[in-house]
Amino acid sequence: MSLIDWLFDAQLQIGSQTILWREIIGNVFGIASAVGGMRRKIWAWPVGIVGNALLFTVFLGAVFGTPNPVNLLGQAGRQVMFIIVSIYGWVQWSRSRSVGTVAVAPHWAGTRARVGLGIGLVAGTLVLTPIFRALGSFEPVWADAWIFTGSLLATYGMARGWTEFWLIWVAVDIVGVPLLISAGYYASAILYLFYGAFTITGFVIWTRVQRRRALVERALA
Repeated sequence: MSLIDWLFDAQLQIGSQTILWREIIGNVFGIASAVGGMRRKIWAWPVGIVGNALLFTVFLGAVFGTPNPVNLLGQAGRQVMFIIVSIYGWVQWSRSRSVGTVAVAPHWAGTRARVGLGIGLVAGTLVLTPIFRALGSFEPVWADAWIFTGSLLATYGMARGWTEFWLIWVAVDIVGVPLLISAGYYASAILYLFYGAFTITGFVIWTRVQRRRALVERALA
């Protein structure tokens, strides 16, 4: 059996629950990418892309014939979106990389961008809900649409260096945990619980970085 065959078929049995190793490994790559993002390292983007590719196959359970025959189209679709936006973020951070190993300087998005993010989150959820429902996504479909839209906006915000992107992730996690548990994706639900606390930490760290930079700029002025 090749490594790819093993990775695609390997399962972990916990009591009556079957969890794919692809789901576990994909989420580990997601955590590693989040750590890299918090530390503002460019390698966060390619690491995240690997995890996205694995999780795409996981969340189309009915398509790939996995032990959990549930399709979460928002979860699967956002993996494709992650890959696209991650390429954009990878390029943006590479261009803005300053001397040293840090790729981006955190800053506030500004009032106009914040309003746009809020409107975009609500509007995207409203537009995608009937589309995902028509395609057969798992109920409640609005939660799947919320997660997809929030993930898109958060990843874009990270690429732009907006500190507020961490708070969007909190909003995604609050909805994501109960949805994933009800759909039987327990490994991902556990990740979301961990990631909820992690995103708050990331927000605090990026805020502190902003304050230190502002103090240095004022001292040099």
